[in-house]
Amino acid sequence: MTHAIAIDGLSGAGKSTVSRLLAQYLGIHYLDTGAMYRSLAYAAKEARINLTQEDQIKDWLPASGLEIVLDNQGQKTFIHGVDVSNLIRTPEMSRLSSEISALPPVRHYCVAKQRELANQKPLVLDGRDIGSFVLPDADFKFYLEATAEERAKRRWLQMQIDADPNTKTQSLEQVLQEIRSRDINDSNRKLAPAVAAEDAIVIDTTKLNLDQVVDRILYLMQEKANTNEITKSFWHEYLEKAQVFDYDKGKEEI
Repeated sequence: MTHAIAIDGLSGAGKSTVSRLLAQYLGIHYLDTGAMYRSLAYAAKEARINLTQEDQIKDWLPASGLEIVLDNQGQKTFIHGVDVSNLIRTPEMSRLSSEISALPPVRHYCVAKQRELANQKPLVLDGRDIGSFVLPDADFKFYLEATAEERAKRRWLQMQIDADPNTKTQSLEQVLQEIRSRDINDSNRKLAPAVAAEDAIVIDTTKLNLDQVVDRILYLMQEKANTNEITKSFWHEYLEKAQVFDYDKGKEEI
């Protein structure tokens, strides 16, 4: 049986950062599904694969060399044995990953890997369609929202931190344009568009900081655990690790 926490939302909504911290609090692994698509985009570029040739991509995928390793140090993503975890965090890979992830063969290939990993151990997974498509039976489903302006600001600030001092970074306006473009692509794709699952809890993070978002999610997880014995029996020990107790008393709404 799959025990997972699905964190969905559009680009820049804070999914990855929230998911990493949430997994850390709970003492479980975080699976960065976006890294799969970024890595395949990187591998396709290196192999000079034409992203418009679906049949060619389908035949190439098993030989792409993609491997995901989850251990005590977190997640590492490999292409033919080479750790590409840092090489895929560029604006170009962000753009290409949006293109390649819209292709049915790529989606099915990655989803199969994600489901396989989720069946092995409890995970926090983030993406755009984890709760609605990848793991519709996930124990918990959340969808994070924020305005395009706020998401662009967050992305731009992170880029300033990560940027090579000798490399010119994008302007805030350029990042905002890219965010809006990705929103259109991700929300209107035919296969598995970015959408909140019907039973997902939507959280607007525009005016919340990281700790407030994670706190809110843990609170809602505890609420569900308190009303569902099956959920409680599995997640009780993990919620205890996160020091989540009875939120019915003395807890302010975020």
